[in-house]
Amino acid sequence: MDYDAIEATIYILVRTITIPGVEKMSASFDSKSGRNQNDTNVSSERRVLEGHTRPCEECGAVDWSLDATRGEVTCNSCGLVVEENVLDPGAEWTQRDRGEDRSRVGAPMTYTLADRGLNTTIDVRDLNTGAASRHGISSQSRREWRRRRIIDERSKTRKSRERNLVKANQFIRDRSQLPTALREEVARLYRRLSDKGYVTGRSIAGVAAACTYLVAREENVPRQIPDIAEQFSIEEKELSRLIRQVSRMLNMHSISSPDQYIDPFMSKLELAPSMRSQVQHLWSVIKPHEDVWQGKKPMGVAAALIYKACIESGSPRTQSEICSIANVSEVTLRGLLRLIEGLLAKLGEGSQQ
Repeated sequence: MDYDAIEATIYILVRTITIPGVEKMSASFDSKSGRNQNDTNVSSERRVLEGHTRPCEECGAVDWSLDATRGEVTCNSCGLVVEENVLDPGAEWTQRDRGEDRSRVGAPMTYTLADRGLNTTIDVRDLNTGAASRHGISSQSRREWRRRRIIDERSKTRKSRERNLVKANQFIRDRSQLPTALREEVARLYRRLSDKGYVTGRSIAGVAAACTYLVAREENVPRQIPDIAEQFSIEEKELSRLIRQVSRMLNMHSISSPDQYIDPFMSKLELAPSMRSQVQHLWSVIKPHEDVWQGKKPMGVAAALIYKACIESGSPRTQSEICSIANVSEVTLRGLLRLIEGLLAKLGEGSQQ
């Protein structure tokens, strides 16, 4: 082999780049000019990103870039994509309301917090021994931050109205036993009453319980007064009085239908799901005849329908058992049952078998 006929000479440039724990050997070849052309392209400046400090597996360069539009981390030297779907830590520029500011950062505002979630909070969990050591906080700084946290909490509840909202929202979150969306509506309703001055001089738990009852009734998931009174630790008579006053003030008058109590009662009685069709058939028969059930306790009408369906289906329940669930007396149950049976006999109807 004639080495003199070779038109180009191969120059190998070996450079050692020291990175903590990593040594990189790079070679560049030039078969024409006999000069190292890539030497000028390889920059001595290292471009690193969080989580990407090692050399590229393909070319060995340390030159990373983040494409915020695509959410990708790529190597500027060879174009290798090493990470996809990177989270954007910036603001989400999405217009979700009619305001002019299109930025949306942090958690949404909520009525279940006295400050609607707009204030910052020093979390006590960040100041315990384990979390503080991870954040590099010394014991002296931890004591100072604890004192600052106490001052911060006191400054937020300096006004009596704010303290009132904090206590009420705590009752609503812990005792209402409603879904998140309905708890939000209960807190909004309580805030309206607080703005009107209705809460002053009245029980915080009582007004919160009345708001819980009214919101549940408006959303067709009614709760019974005895159950709510027990959850909020107030008397039934006081709760009934507050419900009447709040509904009159906010114009939230509505009548509960017996069919809204059928599913909860059947669940508490542990009846078979197949019986629901029988109870619903009985309700569909008597519903047009408002003179029979209108003005009666909806819980009592639902209990009478369930009792009759249980007898006809061959899985009877005692009157006392059903009355304890519906919070009505046995006398009321028997009276409603006579009205329903009289109507069914007149129409020649029965439960669906």
